[in-house]
Amino acid sequence: MIELPCFYSLSSPWAYFMGPRLQDIVRRHRVTLVLKPYDFQVVVPRTGGVPLRTRPQPRRTYHDLELDRWRRHLGMPLVLKPKYYPEAITDPDWNKRPGWTVIAAQMRGLDAFRLSHALLRALWAEERDTSQAEVRREVADENGLPGAELVAAETSEPVQALYRQFSDEAEKLGVFGAPTFVLEGERFWGQDRLDFLDRALDRMRARDTEGADAQ
Repeated sequence: MIELPCFYSLSSPWAYFMGPRLQDIVRRHRVTLVLKPYDFQVVVPRTGGVPLRTRPQPRRTYHDLELDRWRRHLGMPLVLKPKYYPEAITDPDWNKRPGWTVIAAQMRGLDAFRLSHALLRALWAEERDTSQAEVRREVADENGLPGAELVAAETSEPVQALYRQFSDEAEKLGVFGAPTFVLEGERFWGQDRLDFLDRALDRMRARDTEGADAQ
């Protein structure tokens, strides 16, 4: 089965927007989605990305315009300036912790994608503070997952080791934004590249089918 890594941050509105369409792609192509939350604040400045808070005001204004366009286009609720998306970062781990929760779920073979989308929805549509352990526990519980167990596992060495590994992989692959998908070494940056990813998977399946028929 084809493995599809997704490098992203649990604070990205674009990762929230990708949810339903990515789920459809994964199901249709029967690929194994591997969620890889990574240290956005550390990796992106090294790979050429420009974090939103460091962009000039015209680019930040345009960012809001694009969010509004996409929420209307996709019919997905989103608050343009959610209550718990900080203007200035005072807690460097605020958007890492939800990623650790997702990794903990994935390690246990649970529905990490469902949890991931629920956490992103909580931040961007429901204005809940996902940097808080109690909120992450509640979101997990609401989605039929063992919230207390997952939150307790966030700082465990296996989870932290995977988070460091995903961050190292992201930097080596030249990931500079979220979400970024990597298919056979080819990067697809942004939820607006999902159509290209879909077509690439179509080509891959056609190639594999031709190879099997030729044997």
